[in-house]
Amino acid sequence: MKELGFLIVYAAAFYAFIIHRSLLLSRDHHSKLFGLRPGWLLPNSLNDVSDAQWRNFRGNLPLLSVVLAIFAFVANMSRAYFHFKARGMSVIWLLISLIYLSYLHGACIIFILTIASINFLLVKIVARTKYFSFVFWIFNIFFLLCNRIYEGYSFSVFGQHWAYLDNFRGTFRWHICFNFVALRMISFGYDYHWANQASRFDYEKHTQRCHICKSGKTCYQVLQERSVPNDKFSFSVYLSYLVYAPIYVTGPILSFNAFASQLNVPQNNFSPTDVAWYGVRWIFNFVLMELITHLFYYNAFAISGMWKHLSPMDVFIIGYGVLNFMWLKFFLIWRYFRLWSLICGIEVPENMPRCINNCYNLESFWKNWHASYNKWLVRYMYIPLGGSQRKLLNIWVIFTFVAIWHDLEWKLLSWAWLTCLFFVPEMVFKATANSFQVGLLTCSVT
Repeated sequence: MKELGFLIVYAAAFYAFIIHRSLLLSRDHHSKLFGLRPGWLLPNSLNDVSDAQWRNFRGNLPLLSVVLAIFAFVANMSRAYFHFKARGMSVIWLLISLIYLSYLHGACIIFILTIASINFLLVKIVARTKYFSFVFWIFNIFFLLCNRIYEGYSFSVFGQHWAYLDNFRGTFRWHICFNFVALRMISFGYDYHWANQASRFDYEKHTQRCHICKSGKTCYQVLQERSVPNDKFSFSVYLSYLVYAPIYVTGPILSFNAFASQLNVPQNNFSPTDVAWYGVRWIFNFVLMELITHLFYYNAFAISGMWKHLSPMDVFIIGYGVLNFMWLKFFLIWRYFRLWSLICGIEVPENMPRCINNCYNLESFWKNWHASYNKWLVRYMYIPLGGSQRKLLNIWVIFTFVAIWHDLEWKLLSWAWLTCLFFVPEMVFKATANSFQVGLLTCSVT
């Protein structure tokens, strides 16, 4: 109890100091910062909207909410009144998602549909061969790189009579969103490849530990690991999965098995009351974000370069504040689109299941930052590469892919390899500590 009391007092003093110093820094330097706009939440205040991603999401939130309401109404009414199953619901989602994509990308949806169609044919042709993984990964990484190198291509390359389509490229660059489409293409390919193989998933062992499955419901992990019937691997279900509107732009990342299995029977883990409460909590967190950006200008300090003129302690405070701002930003964005998907009857993973301040090592951090991507990497890369038996080697391959997936830049590759360098000692230390504990336990038993 003494240790707990000490930790509570320490945490209170730490955050009191951080908040006090942050308020002083924001008050004293606001005139030198970029990206501040007149605020609305507090009188005579400025609002830090220097982060382009947050600014765009926040500015488009009213329009997004209208789209959410329309799409959810159409999808839920179609399911309720016409009793559509997987094939019918996939067509409904494909049609309304293509309307969404037409606004976002204009004529560039031709590129998305073309690459997706080639991928579908490739999977159907080579999925049962021993060369599948090699050919499949080469194909998907090739297009990830080409999309970036040629910045989404130009219609004029295919002839001047197609050049006029370059005037209708929509409001959002398609090759940025395609990174998520590529993950879904890989998920479809592997889920089809594994469909007729013996499952490595121990359902009985899982049920003993999972409180959701014990209650008679079906958790996301079971939806992901349990193969769907072959008729679900149709072109219409595949395309609707790739362009599924609620999670198309930012995720969370959903496996094909989990998506296809919820087209017949909507998710039942979240009742309408649960979904409504999830939305209310999101609103509270959004207000918290607005309060933070009205009081603390962490990101503006980073964007403006003002942190270079501060003391080491103040640099730490700004860096710590930026990290918390980034966490809350992604928390709000991902939870918004997860809420949209839940309203439409499809459960997707939570991307930020744990607060960043509650992650005490690198492994815990990466499992809880973009958690759905972590699940995807584990299922489609880490385990096929050998899992824990080759853990020290696997992380280099995985983080290199993560860097390339984000963007084709040397600074991202450097970040990935530096992360691996810091990761290796932690893994070695944890493995040594676990071995030591097992040794002690063995000695005590004998």
